[in-house]
Amino acid sequence: MRFVTSDFSLRLVWLNSHSAKPMLYKISGVWGNHEGSMLLWVLILTLFGACAAWFGGNLPPTLRARVLAVQSAIAVAFFAFIIFTSNPFLRLAVPPFDGQDLNPLLQDPGLAFHPPFLYLGYVGLSMAFSFAVAALLEGRVDAAWARWVRPWTLAAWIFLSIGIGLGSWWAYYELGWGGFWFWDPVENASFMPWLLAAALLHSAIVVEKRESLKSWTILLAILAFGFSLIGTFIVRSGLLTSVHAFANDPERGVFILMILGVLHRWRTDPIRDARLRDGSQRRFRCRQPRKCAGCE
Repeated sequence: MRFVTSDFSLRLVWLNSHSAKPMLYKISGVWGNHEGSMLLWVLILTLFGACAAWFGGNLPPTLRARVLAVQSAIAVAFFAFIIFTSNPFLRLAVPPFDGQDLNPLLQDPGLAFHPPFLYLGYVGLSMAFSFAVAALLEGRVDAAWARWVRPWTLAAWIFLSIGIGLGSWWAYYELGWGGFWFWDPVENASFMPWLLAAALLHSAIVVEKRESLKSWTILLAILAFGFSLIGTFIVRSGLLTSVHAFANDPERGVFILMILGVLHRWRTDPIRDARLRDGSQRRFRCRQPRKCAGCE
């Protein structure tokens, strides 16, 4: 709303908007910067969690509770990232008369819609991750689980495909192919989660139809969102130089790596301790096989 009304007392609006710009570019100025794009990230993250709560009535209550718990934990981590490293609500003591305008390269219809679709795909893969961790905690990886996780993965994959397509279309007619633009690592970073999501879709179908590739499907669900976080780290840490990079701040990159590390540690414990659906005490990988009754 502050971008729509051109409230230049907000530092973020002053840096990325102008009163004379069309409404499309005023709105797209929200995600045309690091702080605003992270607000879009957490908004989409919470919307996916809300959809899981609203439309997850067919899920077992314990599984749905665990999915929502994992999704909420991811949201808390990114809220902390915004509060401690990327506060978008800083105000100016003396509001200027007008803003500094949005980056001219971003004032294009392709770039106005490219980030939201890309984020819907990036963040949508968090649902696959949440289902994977919840299934490991539940000890239930079966055809029913694959049937539940597949629509969320398909939605994220479609959104990511549209986002990558819009970005490629913009790069083609605005910047041309070849040289630095063709091999821009930031653009290529979004392609890795797309490949993993495509593999996850096919693997989930195999689990649903044949009850096989369960471990592989869980691994793909975790890796898909993990690569989304790695892409976020590349864009915002200053690790690579690119016109697509949102920020050049190593402190922000370290915070994202901490989130990635916590999620990695969190998902390894359920993998080690998950029980099978039939109630047996067998484990996927037990580090103390002699102390566990019924271990294989």
